[in-house]
Amino acid sequence: MTDHDPNAIASAVLTAHLPRFGAHPPSVPQAYALAEPVYRGVKQACVLLGFVEHDAECIARAWQGQTQRLGFFDAQAWPATPVDFDLREFPPQARDDAFPPCPGRLGLYAVLPDAAWVGRMARAGVPTVQLRFKSTDAAAVRREVRVAVDAVRGTPALLFINDHWREAIEAGAYGVHLGQEDLDALNEAEVDTLRAAGLRLGVSTHGYAEMVRADAVSPSYLALGAVFPTTLKQMATAPQGLARLGDYARLMQGYPLVAIGGIDAGSLPAVMATGVGSAAVVRAVVAAAEPEAAAASLKAELARHLRHDVPVR
Repeated sequence: MTDHDPNAIASAVLTAHLPRFGAHPPSVPQAYALAEPVYRGVKQACVLLGFVEHDAECIARAWQGQTQRLGFFDAQAWPATPVDFDLREFPPQARDDAFPPCPGRLGLYAVLPDAAWVGRMARAGVPTVQLRFKSTDAAAVRREVRVAVDAVRGTPALLFINDHWREAIEAGAYGVHLGQEDLDALNEAEVDTLRAAGLRLGVSTHGYAEMVRADAVSPSYLALGAVFPTTLKQMATAPQGLARLGDYARLMQGYPLVAIGGIDAGSLPAVMATGVGSAAVVRAVVAAAEPEAAAASLKAELARHLRHDVPVR
């Protein structure tokens, strides 16, 4: 193989990584932005490995950067160095614009539909809880956020509010969790307002391009998913799987990382073995016959994988 032949490069990358990612329907990149053979060959291979176009583009540029940095092309070396993805200083917490830090390992992270569930799981000893309350009633949202903040008082639980960042600031929540679209909807002044309020920020990501986008605001943690199929919400991307999750964790290890999407007691050990510091669950707790017992079992399994961390508040 020569590193001047894009087809040979694509073949080498496929040979090296097809066993990890599996076969996918034949496809070709929609466009090439660069002429370099490594970039073109890698992008071709990544599309064949099932990566969506913007993620294949991101990986191809990073592999090109890695090749220039090392001085040679290595088909085995899947990119996992922040500088090759044009990410800024790592760890992100050292940046001037970083959001306040949260624990490096958030442990069991329960995503819950209302304040009553938030209080219940906080009292059950779940270390990290998220209120994902869906309503178009502004008064109901403000009330639910306020009640959720009150519900975790007197417990060690850290509460993140999904989406409703203004209400979270007003109620004094520990943090906010935003989806990628919600993050994109904020202008620079709104991001600055959220940062200045002292709330921690978590951001959902579904692949390389979204991780790079989220990194631009230096959040407190990243959520990586969906790892497995989930029926709880319509996902724009296919399940990421364990192989990709492990690659994401290696690249973004400067952040606290939360795996999310279809995780249950059976899959938890394999998820934690990828190097993430937390696993978010929904149905594994909310749909359990005995939610407190399910939470205790999941916490015990997590404890076998994680050393104890003192929360950074």
